Amino acid sequence: MTPQTVEVPRHSPGETELENSQKPTAQKQSSLSARPSLVRFVPAQSGPAYWGPGERMTFLITGKETGGAFFLADVSVAPGGGTPPHIHHREDESFHILEGSLTVQVGGDTITASAGDFVYLPRGIAHSFKNTGDGYAKALVLTTPAGLENYFAEVFEPAADRNSPPPPISKAMLARAMAASPRYGLELLPPA
Repeated sequence: MTPQTVEVPRHSPGETELENSQKPTAQKQSSLSARPSLVRFVPAQSGPAYWGPGERMTFLITGKETGGAFFLADVSVAPGGGTPPHIHHREDESFHILEGSLTVQVGGDTITASAGDFVYLPRGIAHSFKNTGDGYAKALVLTTPAGLENYFAEVFEPAADRNSPPPPISKAMLARAMAASPRYGLELLPPA
């Protein structure tokens, strides 16, 4: 099954019109009309998937579908996998851990986030994460605003076989990351 996008009318049939005194102002109306009116349904194992550094990232919804508001991905991190230290200069990043645990280095602190935990990382802060457990760690990763998904699609490898283990990081992927990072406001840092 593939992801589906369905346009939904803004007003349901039979919905009553607001009286003039209740209608949104021009400013409110403008922001309402800028909101996407599409419903997005992504069946399990169907969003575009990519291999990153020891992880598989599946796109659930991108800025294209959210009017640039946010990007949401399902990330599965193999034992020992994770990202090297980096800084997002354009977006905030949040993790909701679904399974396993991730060790997050943020500034000089270490956070061990386990299933059910949530971690919010504001833009401009150095961080990295690693799966230090024995099994896969799974998390929903939200970036706001959207745009970083384009970096992942450009740098990471397409994951044709979602069930295989992640491939080792290639020199080609590292070269793409180094070239693309400045264009996306991403600063790659040396390992700690």
